[in-house]
Amino acid sequence: MRPSRTIDISTGLFVLLGFAAILFLVTQITNREFSLRNDSYRLKAAFENIGGLKSGAPVSMAGVTVGRVEDIHYDMQLFKAVVVLRIDGRYNQIPDDSDASIFTAGLLGGQYVELSPGGSEESFADGDQIDFVQDAVVLENLISKYLFNAASEKASSSSATPPAPAGQE
Repeated sequence: MRPSRTIDISTGLFVLLGFAAILFLVTQITNREFSLRNDSYRLKAAFENIGGLKSGAPVSMAGVTVGRVEDIHYDMQLFKAVVVLRIDGRYNQIPDDSDASIFTAGLLGGQYVELSPGGSEESFADGDQIDFVQDAVVLENLISKYLFNAASEKASSSSATPPAPAGQE
């Protein structure tokens, strides 16, 4: 009876350790590492395609998180996705001619908004619109364009030079 109890205790500890590891990973993945203070402000950007961008995604400049995506909605007048960015008040000197681009973190990572500073002397204020945007690059679209171009090149090269009749060269 002794070996059975030891196996039961070992199995129980192993399962608890597994749950602890999963809990640790979940807290690391969802760690916001960035809390917005009360003096934050909002910017809006209208994109043709936001890919898989989600609310809560980071907004960064030069790799430093300066805010979060607060809201995403579709504007029926513009026919674009409007992304509301909430920027921490410490970063209140972002030039108003800066641009916003949607990038993917790594090959399979989540998407985020990258702000690239412009050269203007004026800074964004609460509620301003970012005029210069670059849409998300959708991998499926790139693959289909590549395949379509390869197929059209093959078709045009085969139709341009018909094969010589048999026996004549």
